[in-house]
Amino acid sequence: MLYVPIDKALYLFQYENGYRYNSDSLVLYDFIAMLNPKGLVLDVGSGSGIVGLLLKRDFPNISLTQIDIQSLHVELTCKSAKYNNLESEVFQADIREYDFDKKFDFIVSNPPFYHEGSQQSINEPLRISRYSQALPFDELCKSVSSNMRPRGSFVFCYDAKQIDFLLSILLQNKFKVNHLRFIHTKEDKDASVVLVHAKKSSKSLCKILAPIYMNSKEVQSIYKNTKTKSLICPNL
Repeated sequence: MLYVPIDKALYLFQYENGYRYNSDSLVLYDFIAMLNPKGLVLDVGSGSGIVGLLLKRDFPNISLTQIDIQSLHVELTCKSAKYNNLESEVFQADIREYDFDKKFDFIVSNPPFYHEGSQQSINEPLRISRYSQALPFDELCKSVSSNMRPRGSFVFCYDAKQIDFLLSILLQNKFKVNHLRFIHTKEDKDASVVLVHAKKSSKSLCKILAPIYMNSKEVQSIYKNTKTKSLICPNL
């Protein structure tokens, strides 16, 4: 029998020793929600399905598609969608190679962004999920551009230290950054992650939003409002 949550919590299947969603996904979701997503939405690198399924729960009129290169993650996304009674079209594929039969209004992603110099996990699924060589940003951006409707929105998070590289690649693919927001672990720490909203062929000026601090009441409110709960699967 299909379980239908009665408290609006989002229940997410996760592997005990695999890649798990973290605070980046929740803050990214909150950033996307601020933009009032609508139309056809593509979640790239869906993992457990968290970002796309939160959007489908809270913006039920969107048409959601999710894609991940790893079969383990596709299984999690499908299980999470079914368990929460949320409709999503899920594909196991590499976005750089997959030929969609439609263009999207919003493309969202929490992509792998650890750089090559980082010490890498020996766990293959974790390595694919975390390190940028599995999906270099320039290749991701090119694929996003080719699958997007005119003036569509690309919303993602990335390593803040690579902001110059991100802006250059976005411009090369005819994206204009509309909103930036930097994430800091604490008030006295440098930014660790940046949230980016870029639009195809936009002429709007960029808004640099107030920074977000992970130890703040605002983030605690995000945790409370997203209402995510993990359901742990056996080890990989």
